[in-house]
Amino acid sequence: MNKLFTVTFISAMFAIVFQSSAAEPVIDVATRSTLTTDGAKHLASMAIEYAHAHNAPGAAIAIVDAGGVAIYLEKLDGTFQNASAISIGKARTAVLFGKPTRVFENTINQGRYAMLAVPEVAPLTPLMGGVPIELDGQVIGAIGVSGAASAAQDDEIASAAAAQFISQQTSKAVQVTQIAAAQVKAAYQHDTTLVHTNAYRVNASRRDGPGEAEIHLRDTDIFYIQQGSAEFITGGEVIAPRNTSNIEIRGSEIKGGEVHQLKAGDVITIPHGVPHWFKLVNTPFTYFVVKSTSP
Repeated sequence: MNKLFTVTFISAMFAIVFQSSAAEPVIDVATRSTLTTDGAKHLASMAIEYAHAHNAPGAAIAIVDAGGVAIYLEKLDGTFQNASAISIGKARTAVLFGKPTRVFENTINQGRYAMLAVPEVAPLTPLMGGVPIELDGQVIGAIGVSGAASAAQDDEIASAAAAQFISQQTSKAVQVTQIAAAQVKAAYQHDTTLVHTNAYRVNASRRDGPGEAEIHLRDTDIFYIQQGSAEFITGGEVIAPRNTSNIEIRGSEIKGGEVHQLKAGDVITIPHGVPHWFKLVNTPFTYFVVKSTSP
């Protein structure tokens, strides 16, 4: 009985452990973004276009993925043969170290010759012309260029293509947002932010009375008055100013300034840096606000 109990108990324990593991798997693998072959071809085409436009006598353009594997290579006519291998080395160095290869060439030229020992333990081509491609905080690949008029032009071509590619990808990531009329109408009741990006913000706003004087150091305000009326002051001097953040100043009121009588249907714009203040508000007062951010 004791042996039977022991075997049964151990079997039950194995079953419990197995079922627990199956029900709650442990994920130890991270997901990483990387350049696709189509993306690599597109990036290379930008480099080739830049090379032609700037009279490069030749160029080998290599693209590697996030792991440093070459996924596309193109060589302009007249480029010396070893340029292809060198461009792959530059791209691989840029992606595996996450830095432009000019950093390593400059470091060695400034006297840190110990860097020359790195190839014994890790791939390193310390020649300018390799540039990583980074999106959303991740290095997703790199471009390497060799065989142009000079090392500086190698680097110029790679940097220009990388910057153009990243700019295009960032623009594609911006989403079109549509908000239904019923949602916008409801938002006015609670002074709600409808859309918020690094470049702009859209609010459905309301005021139940006068507010504080404000100066936005980065945001340009665009108001469309939806209902109600207000006496609005711009310019002048903010009284008792205080910094509520590094991009905004507030105060109790404005001395002087220009008076605007706002009513439903009006639009008014307040560039960043201009004091403004709702001095009097006739309720209900709602207004549509677009805040455009300046760098």
